[in-house]
Amino acid sequence: MRKILMVAALGLGVALSLGGCHKKEAAVTQQVAAVQRPTSPTDIQGWQAYLSQVVQNNMQGVSASSPYVYFVPAGTDAMDVAERQRQLEQVQGVVARTVLPGNMLAFGGPDSALTAKMIEDSFTGAVAGSFKGVTVLFIGDKADDAAVQKAVAPTSATYKFVQM
Repeated sequence: MRKILMVAALGLGVALSLGGCHKKEAAVTQQVAAVQRPTSPTDIQGWQAYLSQVVQNNMQGVSASSPYVYFVPAGTDAMDVAERQRQLEQVQGVVARTVLPGNMLAFGGPDSALTAKMIEDSFTGAVAGSFKGVTVLFIGDKADDAAVQKAVAPTSATYKFVQM
């Protein structure tokens, strides 16, 4: 009888523990779903959280565990311009070397036009068919979608667009 009570108590404890974990997971899921697009272009942490969520929601067909995510800063001060130039050079290098199938390159930032220009400039001169099996995600405004899609198309990448 004593063993039965101990087993029952242990079972109840495990059930309550697992039930508590499930509630925590549900709360985390609700918090993740609550990330909204920041209103300020200078809210870097807010933008990174927002873009991370959008990328995670668009990982279908991507087998790599971590995508290449490029946050393109807005602004016209020297630091922002220099950061965009460094990123452009980095992405141009990645495009020139190509990316293995199953990976994703994701681009986003507060200024859709600047992000679109970076993608267009990065894919200029890309080898035709070199991104087959790779997903390119552009998070921006619909007005910039066609130009980005045209720049990426020759590479045979799977192109995805998400409206900000």
